[in-house]
Amino acid sequence: MSETLVQLPAQRFGQTQRRDAWWWQPLLVFVALSSFVIYATWAALQGDYYSWGPYLSPFYSPEIFGVSPHSWFGHPSVWWPAWLPFSPAILILWAPGGFRLTCYYYRGAYYKAFWADPPSCTVGEPRKHYRGERSFPLILQNVHRYFLYLALLFLIVLSHDVWKALWFADPQTGEVSFGVGLGTLVLAGNLVFLGGYTFSCHSLRHLVGGRIDLLAPASARVKLYDCASCLNRRHMLWAWMSLFSVAFSDIYVRMCSMGLWSDWRLI
Repeated sequence: MSETLVQLPAQRFGQTQRRDAWWWQPLLVFVALSSFVIYATWAALQGDYYSWGPYLSPFYSPEIFGVSPHSWFGHPSVWWPAWLPFSPAILILWAPGGFRLTCYYYRGAYYKAFWADPPSCTVGEPRKHYRGERSFPLILQNVHRYFLYLALLFLIVLSHDVWKALWFADPQTGEVSFGVGLGTLVLAGNLVFLGGYTFSCHSLRHLVGGRIDLLAPASARVKLYDCASCLNRRHMLWAWMSLFSVAFSDIYVRMCSMGLWSDWRLI
């Protein structure tokens, strides 16, 4: 069977025969991701207004060192340099941040939106050569599976945060009783979205269904693989919903802590 090699004509940056508004999606991704990164960086460096009552912002969880009642080991005043501003978030945000940065979906999204690699399908790029992810520094994206393991641990911590958000202390007597506030539902919803995003991860499908030649005889692994595959079909949706929910959860706790919002007690 003969093969014919077709040489495609070179395209200038942005050149395309498409007549649709191809540019709106990468522009929207650029604005959304830029806004989130700016806000998350600002919120993480504040080091204040990240907890209120039983609520703890997911940007600061787990609070390994800190001054709030949620802190595990108290303030790191003994070993932290006095000249360097401290925020509990800078100790832990690298893990969920690295998970999103190396995510298979987000790679394709921010490659297009920030690097125009390519801007969209059949649209000219600002470069002539494609190196892919097999050379430095993009080969480091392969650590994604290891960030997944950390993300699974974070889900356990955030689940405990939702549990703590069900117990409210009386401001006068200090007695702790069961309750449900609007903030409880906000944190619980965030856990659902983050769980959907994590469990729909492409690497999780490999974790539960990989490393064997034939999957069919392993019935338990087949069910786990099918479940992960079902979630994976909506991985993009989970990625965006969890991005918005984690930002809104921090905003909600922050506004309550600053006294700008009042938490509604439902129960």
